[in-house]
Amino acid sequence: MKKVNEDEFEYRFGDNGPKYLTKGPNVDIGVVVLKPGQDFPNHYHTTCEEAFYILEGSIDFYINNVRHLAKPGDMIQCSPGDSHYLINNSSENFKAVFIKSPHIPENDSITIDKPIINKGETT
Repeated sequence: MKKVNEDEFEYRFGDNGPKYLTKGPNVDIGVVVLKPGQDFPNHYHTTCEEAFYILEGSIDFYINNVRHLAKPGDMIQCSPGDSHYLINNSSENFKAVFIKSPHIPENDSITIDKPIINKGETT
């Protein structure tokens, strides 16, 4: 059994970005915050899948270069190899829970170029 509180951890970039609440032994769980205008690099995972559950705000979520607008209550699941890029084009902070599984002790993230953004294209 493990119990933690989000306040015990720090965001990667001070007051935004990801922060892990647990890493392993079987799953990684954390939260991510992006402020208006911020993005998170386009990347994919070689082995693990990653799911996001949106808590606050909205986000333009590009999966394999296709834009998906996500809002509170939405869940997005990325399979290994699915590129995912997040950009907050709204005027509110975005916050989501992320879950990566299985836990991989080494970094399995591969950063790639941002997708080509075509305004108005949404699924």
